Amino acid sequence: MILKPQDILVLLKLVAIGRNDWSYNRLAVELGMSPSEVHSALKRALTASLALQKADKITPYIRNLEEFLVHGIRFAFVPERGEMTRGLPTAYAAAPLNSVFLPDGEPPPVWPDPQGEVRGMAFSPFYKSAPKAAQLDPALYELLVLVDAIRGGRARERAFAIKELQQRLKTYEQNAESEPRNLDACREPVGETG
Repeated sequence: MILKPQDILVLLKLVAIGRNDWSYNRLAVELGMSPSEVHSALKRALTASLALQKADKITPYIRNLEEFLVHGIRFAFVPERGEMTRGLPTAYAAAPLNSVFLPDGEPPPVWPDPQGEVRGMAFSPFYKSAPKAAQLDPALYELLVLVDAIRGGRARERAFAIKELQQRLKTYEQNAESEPRNLDACREPVGETG
């Protein structure tokens, strides 16, 4: 079993939606993946102990996910940097980091996107559909920005991103005991594994 970048994207999406109900189809649509890709991603995450399954509900295993994001992701999914392009800002150039780190005169890192409104240096997302998924979910966007700062930021940016990511994961974990909310009762059953 080899962990794939989409596995991390799916887990970050689950963190972003909190303890709210989800389905494979809903995740697939919101992440730009197929339901079978989402299912396979969660199977690999379970095998890698980055997720837990209780009955028919799969949730991120926060302690292990945090350890991987803090210590492993920058080595496993190294960003490719490219030329000037239009795109979506990431790392220190996007929220929540852009309020802490002032522009240094260099072009900001961006995920290449022809509809992007910022011109900067290409910085590859760790999964191809991450930019589109981020545009649909501001909470996911911020998690991806933090992960990108860990993957390719300078030491100070990386340290701040780690601290902020750990706080968000801790908040998710603390809410683990609270009752999940069904945001979309008319959609298919949530978190089924079959």
